Amino acid sequence: MRAERDERADNGGSEGLTVPFIWGSVPQRNKNFTGRDSLLSELRRRVMNHVTAVLPHALQGLGGVGKTQLAIEYAYRYQADYEVIWWIPADQPALVRSTLSALARRLGILETSATRVEDGVTAVLEALRRGEPYRRWLLVFDNADQPEEIRDLMPHGPGHVLVTSRNHRWQSMADTVEVTVFTREESRAFLERRVLGIDAGEANLLAEELGDLPLALEQAGALQAETGMSVDEYLQLLSDETSKLLAENQPADYTMPVAAAWSVSVARLTEQMPFAMDLLRRCAFFGPEPISRDLLSRGRFVLDSAFGAGLADPFQVSRAIRELGRYALARIDNNRRTLQVHRLIQKLIRDEMSPYEAEELRGEVHLLLAAADPDAPDDVEGWSKYQEELLPHITPSGVVESTDREARRLVGNVVRYLYIVGDSQACLALAEQAQQRWIGDSGPDSPDVLHIARRKADVLWALGRYPEAHDLRAAALSRARATLGPNHEETLNLINGHGADLRARGRFVEAREMDTECLSLHRAVFGEDHPNTFGSANNLAVDYELTSSYAEALELDERTYHERQQFYGRDDQPLVIFSLNSVARDIRQAGRYLEARDLAERAYAAYAGLVDRRILPANHQWVLLQAKDLSVARRMAGDLPGALALALDVYSRYQTAFSENHLDTLAAAINYGNALRRQDQLDPARDLVEETVQRYARVLGPEHPYTHACVLNLAIIRRQQGDAAGSTALLEDALAGLRRGLGEDHHYTLTCATSLCTALADRGQPGDAQRALALGEASLPRLRALLGADHPHTLMSAANLSIDLSRAGRGGEAATLFAETLSRYRRTLGSDHPDVLEVAEGVRVDFVFEPSPV
Repeated sequence: MRAERDERADNGGSEGLTVPFIWGSVPQRNKNFTGRDSLLSELRRRVMNHVTAVLPHALQGLGGVGKTQLAIEYAYRYQADYEVIWWIPADQPALVRSTLSALARRLGILETSATRVEDGVTAVLEALRRGEPYRRWLLVFDNADQPEEIRDLMPHGPGHVLVTSRNHRWQSMADTVEVTVFTREESRAFLERRVLGIDAGEANLLAEELGDLPLALEQAGALQAETGMSVDEYLQLLSDETSKLLAENQPADYTMPVAAAWSVSVARLTEQMPFAMDLLRRCAFFGPEPISRDLLSRGRFVLDSAFGAGLADPFQVSRAIRELGRYALARIDNNRRTLQVHRLIQKLIRDEMSPYEAEELRGEVHLLLAAADPDAPDDVEGWSKYQEELLPHITPSGVVESTDREARRLVGNVVRYLYIVGDSQACLALAEQAQQRWIGDSGPDSPDVLHIARRKADVLWALGRYPEAHDLRAAALSRARATLGPNHEETLNLINGHGADLRARGRFVEAREMDTECLSLHRAVFGEDHPNTFGSANNLAVDYELTSSYAEALELDERTYHERQQFYGRDDQPLVIFSLNSVARDIRQAGRYLEARDLAERAYAAYAGLVDRRILPANHQWVLLQAKDLSVARRMAGDLPGALALALDVYSRYQTAFSENHLDTLAAAINYGNALRRQDQLDPARDLVEETVQRYARVLGPEHPYTHACVLNLAIIRRQQGDAAGSTALLEDALAGLRRGLGEDHHYTLTCATSLCTALADRGQPGDAQRALALGEASLPRLRALLGADHPHTLMSAANLSIDLSRAGRGGEAATLFAETLSRYRRTLGSDHPDVLEVAEGVRVDFVFEPSPV
């Protein structure tokens, strides 16, 4: 990717003139940075025209040559030439995506800082590509490994990209600048700046022994500067420690100068402040990213060891951190209250330990991480802690290998956090790793294993892999019932999820029976006023809706809404608004369209307020579901332009934020297609609905009720385009499928049957009129019994039947039915409603299907 050259001339950097509008996570500048002028100039020349990968010398392939330091210095030296500088730790793919996504809020391209990761990544890449709102940007991907892991996350556009890596494969896809060790002149200049009083000869001798490696020189310089040690003393120690290292083993993947210099510094630190060395040893088991000092401070509560007791003394901790910084064994950032240990130093420390000691210290790190867990992955306010303090250290620390219950709780919460923010791939990878490890350590019946299975099933659902989610959760539920009992919290949580799995298979009645029992258990175990009980009640209300029991659904949802409102003590709590929308949807299903629209508008405004206050992301699943439901309610209430505008917006956002196979994405597509049809945009409506029907068949199966029911929307469009024969054939097949799956008296079946009446009447083949009349006369009393005489679907059926009666020569019956129906229609929807106007003109009114959330 070539980038456009900046408009301002490159005069070797315009440091000090201005700072970027957005400056994100760039590490603190190294005040001892020396030399590299020719390398910086070459880097600047190339980065103006290319994506540039900063690589070590091909003969070394090692860390410690200063790639990251060079990138840091570049960012500071040329900051005036950029409007945006964003630093991305690239050694863990999950961190790349989440850090890139976090830029969305800073760019002002999403309404909130709490956004789904995939949504944020897509928005950021598109904004950078367009150069809006900023054209002059710099992204630094630090310590990337395999190019394939981040290639799709590197933006194209008018800005610049830097990648630091030890992997030479980047040479095949990026313009590379090879970073080798210091020149001897740079080594001498660095030491003369770092060590007061060192002369050129001593600096030359020291540089020779350390191979001009920047990391080794930094440690040697720090030790001498802080202790006043002479060069001769240091070289003697260096010789002794090198011999000791060689006597133990030959380092395989780092240079001897680093090992020797590290060993000398560690020996002095251990002698002067053993507690600081104890701290450093624990830091070796964190990730190479910044470690929060607040995270460490909790150790005094959870570590039953001398080190844990030492953490209770804030002065000792501060001094230890200061000493690590003085000896260049850790990078200290006082503004962010973090310390960071180079990955090579971490490895050297770990390699010095016995397996027993390493296991013991790694276990303490797991306890520190677990103690920092806010244990609230669903709470938006705590997401920054998961993202910034915990996630960078989850994989490097190996916490997934812990058998400690609190450490496993942390892993489960991080999995849930990744699921909530939409990083589905990272979520699935961590869940699978934990599941495999924990089964091996604790067996398949462990509560931790069952818990992580539930979390994994959630993300499989989010990825549209519904059969896998069903099978995994069903197996876990069976084990939970057998080992934990029917009243255990994990068992009940699994039942809640399994109900959705059954609904995704079209087993609506079975889900209703199971959720009825589950709600009783929730009330017995948790009590009436408990969030888990509210969630179980919501699920049963969904079952009522899907089995055409709209009155029962409305009654239960209204109760849940009021109980949630009283429990949380406010009407702007996200779950309270969620229940309010459920009530609005139930009222719509009951045929009270105008009332439903008003209530849905109220819920829409409430969620908009949460988005504006950055409590929920604009593309949160509840926000989008409610917006989709409002679009449907507007259309049913007669606001066709308003419904179409919102339908397009919601469907576009679903395509960005969710997979194309997610059921909510499919439902949004159907809603958009129905809105297009009502505005006479038949061709795009047909294409979208036809494609969505095919996707329903692939995702849920060809026999799922939603697959058959969505066909009637396609059939209506086909008939309006003049293909009455094709419409009839589609409806014949759909009606047969719905009768097989749901029976004769389900709302979906009766809706399809009434649509078939219209298609038959329009087709006009011999016998069609008589069949349409018979089918209409059979369906109308069933609709009255199921929905009531004033429900719009009942009135649609009656109005269409009056037309068929008139054509059959039964004018008196037709006139009576028509007059009564029109009068009821006007009372129910108002005289100006589009459906009422069509009925008054003697036009057939069409039924449509709107998939409800399962």
